[in-house]
Amino acid sequence: MSGKVKMIVGSDNVFRDIGFAGDEAQNLLLRTDLMIAIERYIRKSGLSQTEAAKKLGITQPRLSDLFRHRIERFSLDALVILAAKAGLSVRMSVRKAA
Repeated sequence: MSGKVKMIVGSDNVFRDIGFAGDEAQNLLLRTDLMIAIERYIRKSGLSQTEAAKKLGITQPRLSDLFRHRIERFSLDALVILAAKAGLSVRMSVRKAA
């Protein structure tokens, strides 16, 4: 390989880095973080998807959407409610943007 490799340092939000507007990028990042936290909880709990869905008050296909990272099918509100039903505490930190 000849020549230099150009490296671009990203921000703390991959969605912003790939071109989403700031407000949408922030919402997508929050939803992604919640989806990952819920999925990790379920995997560590040892519950089947059917058992976990029942505990969360949703259908198994809906839970499957979460496991498949179908972010467009979940609002931030819905994910906060699912996290609470899973016994997870959700906290939000707000500060001035850099």
